[in-house]
Amino acid sequence: MKEVHILLVEDNPGDVLLTLEGFEESKIKTKISVVGNGQEALDFLYKQGAYGDVEKPDLILLDINIPIFNGHEVLAQIKMHQELKKIPVIMLTTSSSQKDINQAYDNYANSYVIKPLDMEEFLTAILKIEEFWLQLSKLAG
Repeated sequence: MKEVHILLVEDNPGDVLLTLEGFEESKIKTKISVVGNGQEALDFLYKQGAYGDVEKPDLILLDINIPIFNGHEVLAQIKMHQELKKIPVIMLTTSSSQKDINQAYDNYANSYVIKPLDMEEFLTAILKIEEFWLQLSKLAG
């Protein structure tokens, strides 16, 4: 089976670490690229600057509360781009605001997951994301 490339857009080092730990337990072989703000996410996806030779991710985990461009702005750019819009984008965020949830789905987020505050629950959420998106679902090629 082909390695699945995940782009994690997250500025909190603790959440990055927990997400990476969660995917280490995955049954699927993954490669995870991490960027810390909205500008880096767009540069990565558009292969600009330092990201000129990166491969396109198969799945994007996107926090809302990130610097420069927030997750909603990044999501809107992704879903307007012909080559990127098929990549599933999972909003992985601490925000439980109905406004944020509605805005994410209005911009065609594929899923909205609220980060649990408990470490074990956070790892369980990552494993459930892996189970659904990498085992059960078929990703675009």
